Amino acid sequence: MTFGFAPSSAATLSTSPDLSAASTNPLTRMLEPAEWASAGIPLLRDPREVVSGLHARHRPRPSTAVVAVLDHDERLMASASFTRRPAPADGWMFRNALLAQLRRVIPHDLRRRTPARTAVLMYCRDGDARWTEEDGAWMWGLRDACTLHGLRCGAYITLTRDGWQVLGEGRGGRRPNSESAPEFYVGEVLPPLPRTGGVASEVMRRAAAR
Repeated sequence: MTFGFAPSSAATLSTSPDLSAASTNPLTRMLEPAEWASAGIPLLRDPREVVSGLHARHRPRPSTAVVAVLDHDERLMASASFTRRPAPADGWMFRNALLAQLRRVIPHDLRRRTPARTAVLMYCRDGDARWTEEDGAWMWGLRDACTLHGLRCGAYITLTRDGWQVLGEGRGGRRPNSESAPEFYVGEVLPPLPRTGGVASEVMRRAAAR
């Protein structure tokens, strides 16, 4: 997928050969399942309800990412979806794409001492439910985007033909899945996507937000 690429200030200012090499190596920008599980990601109280709600609202197909912001009661405050084009998985590029979506749909919380809202990511893809390097790159991207937007990093959920799974928690279900119809109807009409340029328009072919 072609995303806008913006080096971090740390990578730009550093002259360390090790950091320079890390900044150009996509394998350093992904999280293994064990790293994710030990990162203190807050558990969803009702993951099936969250997954079903996002699935009904965005109706994702394979290669669609859905990022959502929840309040402390797990009420949906904002969400957006976009479809990526095939390309090597890179957490930095995924971070930029997710951050562009978050900035478009909800103000940041950087002035708070502690995050009050949580961002979760549901990614619909082909294949089975086992962890892939692409999942690891999305995890890295979600964690970094949350930090830059003042949000708590929440669950990473995969949606495949086998069903849905909250990675790192071992919780999942058979429905919804990447081939199923929405389990309930979302009657609210979503607003049209505003015309934007730059990164936001380049990383999406389709987007919906509340």
